[in-house]
Amino acid sequence: MQARFGSVGSLEEGKEPAVTTRSKTPPLRVLQLFGLFLALCMAFFMISIYTIRHFGTYSVIATVKSNIVPCDEDETTSLDHWRKPPSNLLHSMSDEELLWRASFMPRIKKYPFNRVPKIAFMFLTKGPLPLSPLWERFFDGHQGLYSVYVHSLPSFEAEFPPSSVFYRRQIPSQVSEWGKMSMCDAERRLLANALLDISNEWFILLSESCIPLYNFSVIYHYIKKAKYSFIGAFDDPGPHGQGRYNESMAPEVNLTQWRKGSQWFEINRKLAVNIVEDITYYPKFKQFCRPACYVDEHYFPTMLTIQASNLLANRSITWVDWSRGGAHPATFGSADITEEFFTRIYEGHECWYNDQPSSICFLFARKFAPSALEPLLQIAPKVLGF
Repeated sequence: MQARFGSVGSLEEGKEPAVTTRSKTPPLRVLQLFGLFLALCMAFFMISIYTIRHFGTYSVIATVKSNIVPCDEDETTSLDHWRKPPSNLLHSMSDEELLWRASFMPRIKKYPFNRVPKIAFMFLTKGPLPLSPLWERFFDGHQGLYSVYVHSLPSFEAEFPPSSVFYRRQIPSQVSEWGKMSMCDAERRLLANALLDISNEWFILLSESCIPLYNFSVIYHYIKKAKYSFIGAFDDPGPHGQGRYNESMAPEVNLTQWRKGSQWFEINRKLAVNIVEDITYYPKFKQFCRPACYVDEHYFPTMLTIQASNLLANRSITWVDWSRGGAHPATFGSADITEEFFTRIYEGHECWYNDQPSSICFLFARKFAPSALEPLLQIAPKVLGF
């Protein structure tokens, strides 16, 4: 029995002791956090279902996308790039690039924004604008209805204060010579820069010696209501007209189409585009109209007569006095500025306006010397209306 029990004891001692594992219950804090997590998940799921059913699947996504702007997106992708005028006139485009860019023209007449048509006042000068204080008074209070552009000698640096309408209104320019194609180049350059502002509808070429004969409102409405553009284009059979024609200009320009007119004009946007996009007549005039053929008197009048004679009033709205003779009109100084002087300009003229006879024929006058400024400022409220 003892051996038997000993045997049994040996076997039992040889066994590995049984390991008893006690099951542990998770702490209450862990269960509470897990329950809260499940509740949040369920709440988010229910809110998502509610949003999709009531507002559509893409409502939230669309809102998020609207706030994301691609890194390479800039203002050129928006309508403002075409609607707003250039913030800086001193661009780096060549004449060829500028004329190409300015020739863009919308084919749809109705604009997709509220467009207020403006007049572009283009000053072709050698340098200073001695009559600028008079023009400042003329423009005052009419912001948004006009634009100003100045073409001067490249070496000239204007010094206008930031409050001036002429401040930073100089365009990239080149030397222009009277009677030569470089003068027409300067005029085309002014038109092209002004065309970059889509709101410019009418374009008036002026010199530093020009003055307005009426206040801004009168001139604006006169131009706005006109059916025709004011550029002289008449057939002069004399030596200073047809006598300047060169037969080498045919077949693009025939003698019967040859016209002459004043350099100072007002044209609408369509005709301005015609001028800047021209590559047909420009080479002919540049090669075959040289002094004593003065190209600035013939190029635009002839070309526009050929292309759009039905849009021309065939007269200028800038008064000049040729009574003293010579190659240039009379210049007026301080002693000339009287009420009687302006009465002579205003009265005694008849012209056609919108196919009806009119006594208001001129809106501007030239040539006025710098010495005329002070008496002009004094007489302007009573005579000029501003």
